[in-house]
Amino acid sequence: MAQKKTVRVGCHSGFWGDTETAAVQLVRHGNVDYLVSDYLAEVTMSIMAAQKLRNPQAGYATDFVTAVMAPLAREIAEKKIKVVTNAGGVNPQACRDAVLKACEAAGVKLKVAIVTGDDILPRIEEFRAAGVREMDTGAELPAKIVSMNAYLGGFPIARALDEGADVVITGRCVDSAVTLGALIHAFGWGMDDHDRLAAGTLCGHIIECGAQCNGGNFTDWRLVPDYDNMGFPVAEVEADGAFVLGKPENTGGLISTATVAEQMLYEIGDPRAYIVPDVVCDFTGATYEQVGKDRVRVAGARGRPATDTYKVSTTWPDGFKFSSIFMLGGREAAAKGRHSAESIIKKTRRLFAEKNMADYRDVSIEVIGSEATYGPHSRTADAREVVVKIAAKHDQKEALSLLGREIAPMSTGGVVGMAGSFGAGRVSPSPVIRMFSCLVPKSMVPVTVEVDGRAIPMQEGARSGGFTAASLPTERPPASALLAGDTETVPLIALAYGRSGDKGDNANIGIFARKPEYEPILDSEVTEEAVAKYFAHRINGKVTRWRLPGIKGFNFLLRQALGGGGMASLKADPLAKAFAQMLLDMPVRVPADVAREAGVAQKAA
Repeated sequence: MAQKKTVRVGCHSGFWGDTETAAVQLVRHGNVDYLVSDYLAEVTMSIMAAQKLRNPQAGYATDFVTAVMAPLAREIAEKKIKVVTNAGGVNPQACRDAVLKACEAAGVKLKVAIVTGDDILPRIEEFRAAGVREMDTGAELPAKIVSMNAYLGGFPIARALDEGADVVITGRCVDSAVTLGALIHAFGWGMDDHDRLAAGTLCGHIIECGAQCNGGNFTDWRLVPDYDNMGFPVAEVEADGAFVLGKPENTGGLISTATVAEQMLYEIGDPRAYIVPDVVCDFTGATYEQVGKDRVRVAGARGRPATDTYKVSTTWPDGFKFSSIFMLGGREAAAKGRHSAESIIKKTRRLFAEKNMADYRDVSIEVIGSEATYGPHSRTADAREVVVKIAAKHDQKEALSLLGREIAPMSTGGVVGMAGSFGAGRVSPSPVIRMFSCLVPKSMVPVTVEVDGRAIPMQEGARSGGFTAASLPTERPPASALLAGDTETVPLIALAYGRSGDKGDNANIGIFARKPEYEPILDSEVTEEAVAKYFAHRINGKVTRWRLPGIKGFNFLLRQALGGGGMASLKADPLAKAFAQMLLDMPVRVPADVAREAGVAQKAA
């Protein structure tokens, strides 16, 4: 088929629950060739698996059907927009059937394909026998598994589009694969087009979180206009994978080199080796150029041959957790709030012993409003109004129900100022769902594309590896410390932008210099040791740093920082969304003239 010089890809969803206004905006005003969406996270997969157990027709992102296809199917068909989504969750077949019904109700016919094979839970004992272990810790597979899904890539999606599919629905795939699959199809890229595949993956990675690359979560938030009418991303992609990021006209948000580079840093780990099923990406030399108002051109990603394994996300139940909050006011509010929570825990521990129940497995008390997440860096010891968050884990649901019953009585028999707990009625304990990540050979994961009643096998096991971590160059040590002399201290935000997110139990923080001349300061001041010391109250593992010369930046991975991460965590920020904001407040030493200059930038931020 004749291939376009450029194609336009718009992303309307970064998670299950994103705004319903995005798809309408992109279909009607985005002039897109492909409409893509990402609905899945590890926690989402476990929720969907539980839904499917209760109802065989559930287990997919219903929003995709009700908020996208049902109201927009006719316009999608008329404009010949191709739709690619991972909304299939753990039940792509049911999602396909629901989409077909929505199309029928709209009076249109669209060819709907599904990609299956990611769900490998039925073969758990086979993987257990093969000695599959956790990627980081080497732990054995848990005894009871809730879900087990391989992260698939873009080539099966491309094959479905090659077969004439108008809508492609997948189960678990890499977030960026919905975009990469469309680009493989549009430009005819092959498995050996490593640089193009890496560029397409970078495009998918930047737009996969919807408005987050268009000013959402941006460090300099005051510069972003009209949050109430955020524009969603449209990437104009060229045949070599370079692209210009834009958004529909007359929408809010901001697209600048800084907003786009921030999103590139989101949850990437080692930027020299961002591993997806189709390629190993190197983002360190990627460049970002402002080519117009709200238009940024991205180029320069490089790729290496793919690995011969899939990453697999496994979830398993591990007891129960409880979390509740209550307000407390007046003088010494923070101290009173902590004392109240500690008294509740002390009392329930005594009740547990009387009832022959075991102790808590974990307890978390966070006084929100006293900057509890900042630990020793808190500046609000004299807060007069706080919200106390009390959370705990236990093997027995009944024990946590007892905890829930003992919170309200403190409003009359406890420390003065407790204004009552939030929410209707008592909060119920919920299961703890933990993550287990591992690698399995691609040859053990047969992938199938189903279209027009045909099942097309997509065997990826023949693709041998080619990448090992040992092949990566050694990172240079930090630059020498600034010379002694006339220096001052400024918060890091005066010198840098930042973005953070989670990788299981690890926090990922990326920063980059506001001006090129600030990079040496970041290099010498924001070291692995400095970051580990600043976050010592939050992390139990090591800190690793990598350079990104293309943006004068650095990426950090803080291991064992999130109390288990996701649904397993009791922390107020289990997904590390605010970690970059904390780091940007870290004091750094700079020459006096830089301090004066940076002070202006700090006020602007």
